Amino acid sequence: MEYQVTATRRRPQRFEDLLGQDFVAATLQKSIEAGKIAHAYLFSGPRGCGKTSSARILAKALNCETGTVATPCGVCTSCCEITAGSSIDVIEIDGASNTSVNDVRQIKDEILFPPNTSRYKIYIIDEVHMLSTSAFNALLKTIEEPPPYVIFIFATTELHKVPATIKSRCQHFNFKLVDVEVLKQALAEAAAELHIEADDEALYWIAREATGSVRDCYTLFDQVAAFSDGHITFEKIQRTLGLTGTDSIGALLTACVKKDAAAALLTLDTILQNGVSTEQFTVDCTNYIRSLLLIRQGITKEALIGQRVERFPQEILTGWDSQQLERALYLFLQLFRDLRFSLNPRYELELTVSRLAWLSDYVSPKELKEAFDAAQALLAGVPPAAQTANRALPGSGMPQKGGADSPFLRPAAPLR
Repeated sequence: MEYQVTATRRRPQRFEDLLGQDFVAATLQKSIEAGKIAHAYLFSGPRGCGKTSSARILAKALNCETGTVATPCGVCTSCCEITAGSSIDVIEIDGASNTSVNDVRQIKDEILFPPNTSRYKIYIIDEVHMLSTSAFNALLKTIEEPPPYVIFIFATTELHKVPATIKSRCQHFNFKLVDVEVLKQALAEAAAELHIEADDEALYWIAREATGSVRDCYTLFDQVAAFSDGHITFEKIQRTLGLTGTDSIGALLTACVKKDAAAALLTLDTILQNGVSTEQFTVDCTNYIRSLLLIRQGITKEALIGQRVERFPQEILTGWDSQQLERALYLFLQLFRDLRFSLNPRYELELTVSRLAWLSDYVSPKELKEAFDAAQALLAGVPPAAQTANRALPGSGMPQKGGADSPFLRPAAPLR
């Protein structure tokens, strides 16, 4: 049998097979059962979350030879042709390459003829936001009053580019990103189908990297499965894809907590010598510090933090408070922006690590303001608490502590 990628092999064929789109599936099924079929649908959402698959399932449900049913049979001639993409009554159009008004005029000419063998003639226009303004205008009347046997299904990843006049003529369904737990379970099933062993930590990593996209998730899974020799582990992923080991990041940050800049920089050198790029280390360390910050806030869900809480060094969790972790995260986010224009990315990274080693000495803006207020009150001869209580609101007309001659209230002399 010819090899198929996982995304194609596991493409949903029924509404029940859609991952993470329960509301969309339930609403479409109920409308079909009630016979309330709209003449135009608009599916919007991120890439790889099931928009085109849902359009095909809807087309099969409407044209199934067993009748208009919420769950198509999947074995009749109509269902098989739609699955294979060979149905002459279900026309899929790529909106990105058919953008002109002439393409829309061709559709307007075609809909004058009823379907050949099916119940409905269905047009699925993917990436509809790529159509030109004149093409959208040419579609307006057609969408508003199409022949009773014509149904339009539009799919887009950029809803804001679709004119309001088009949206108002369609039933709109918004597809959402798929939860990490759902993706992880789907990966486990895909691995079982291929008789591949997979560790939970590795599957969680793949699911998180997909950022809610089912297609991206399966694509990355295929890549990982190709070099895993029948057993997917996170260590193999780290070694093959050049990722930074969590133990290495933990050792580096532990040295930073102990203010041992030399040990931290030597650990960084070892990581880079092992083939990890500065950009990849920055991304991995950013994710690691984010996980530490989530743990500090009481979040221990493995799908969010990437690994079990016990695997994070206690020295880091107890050595840095939330404000210091926020500062560390900010430093790495800033570093990621700066690397693009850096003369030497490694120098930028070493500077950031050196700053992390003195993070415990970092003074937050709030602490700095409190210290400044205390110094200001001391110079004015007023206790800080009393100054805070007596400070007047701007425009209140109440006298402020310190009098008009106070050096902190006196207007600055004009520059000459």
